[in-house]
Amino acid sequence: MKTLDQQIATAEQKLALLRSKKKATDTRVKIIVGAVVVKAALENPDAAAKLAGLLRDRVTRDLDVKDIQQLLASLDKKAAKNG
Repeated sequence: MKTLDQQIATAEQKLALLRSKKKATDTRVKIIVGAVVVKAALENPDAAAKLAGLLRDRVTRDLDVKDIQQLLASLDKKAAKNG
């Protein structure tokens, strides 16, 4: 029979695994939702303008801003077709 310390260690390992699985699921959901939103925005000038504005307002880290420049250019191009 396992000692209490061994049982605690086993339970902590299970908890860590469950937390890891939850984080992976949460990340996957964000990726799926993001892909759907971007695709929809690239198909609709109004949505493109709104998403570009939202990204410019909310994305503030220099590295992140750099990473989304190509997307912003595509959104701006689509939004320009609105006017």
